[in-house]
Amino acid sequence: MMRPVMWATIIAGVVGALPALAQNFPAKPVRLIVGFAPGGGTDLAARYVAAALTELWGATVLVDNRAGAGGAVATELTARAAADGYTVTLCTIGHAITAARVRLPYDPINDLSFISMVGSMPNLLMAHPAQPFKSVGDVVAFAKANPGKLSFGTSGVGASPHLSMELLKSMTGANLVHVPYKGAAPALADVMGGQIPLSIGNLPGGPLAAVKSGRLRGVGVTTAKRSARAPEVPTFAEGGVAGYDVAGWYGICAPAGLPKPVLAKFNAGLVKVLGASDMQQKLGDQGIDVAASTPAEFLAYVKNEMTKWAKVVKEAGLVGD
Repeated sequence: MMRPVMWATIIAGVVGALPALAQNFPAKPVRLIVGFAPGGGTDLAARYVAAALTELWGATVLVDNRAGAGGAVATELTARAAADGYTVTLCTIGHAITAARVRLPYDPINDLSFISMVGSMPNLLMAHPAQPFKSVGDVVAFAKANPGKLSFGTSGVGASPHLSMELLKSMTGANLVHVPYKGAAPALADVMGGQIPLSIGNLPGGPLAAVKSGRLRGVGVTTAKRSARAPEVPTFAEGGVAGYDVAGWYGICAPAGLPKPVLAKFNAGLVKVLGASDMQQKLGDQGIDVAASTPAEFLAYVKNEMTKWAKVVKEAGLVGD
């Protein structure tokens, strides 16, 4: 049996090594796993953060794209990795939605460390200019007067844009018909072509460009406040849906049990690079409002999101879909 003095020596050695661990971190490349294909808004945001951390730390942060299951493939890889800070993932709103819809091979809270928020963005509801809808109030009124006759397109079942509209239906009783597409681009193309009256998607990229060019009318943004990128578009709440607030979001997650000194250093690095004006400009150009946080704030936010979307998913009959 090991003597108490030997245990004390071992514990003291481990505790004493923790500050050195943080001081030397990162001593090798860090892998930032992204659960979506290269070239999209999520991937671009991750690459901006990776490049900034690389410059700050003098150690490479590599983006590793592992698309699948709404980001769950990347999250599982991270959850199963060593808790040393060298494998992290870009968590998104899909983290909360997927957890509400299907049984996952990992615990979406207890198998992860939540380092910091990166930022958030609204979804944008759009109408073809020939349609009469100028606000969400117009959409709700028409849908109630003509149940089942007004459709909207999205990037697919269970994604953030789709769930944004399911929440709208739940809060208003409006009868709207979902038309899922195999991606955001074809949904956007069909609403611009007049094949469908409405479409909803993440603000960055195509939707914002389509509204700014006048090819589509911005009906409403899903966040509580108007977007600085499209200040002329009212919020859903302004359209008469009091309390409505949906934001897509990004954050950095790591395996559970990340040593506190490493967690603190990683968080400090993120807060610093996200606070830089050039980073805020780059992410802002993508429609992302930068919002760094403490680990505790990020964890609380994710828990709240999971509760929120579990209710919406259940009411929409999407559990196990």
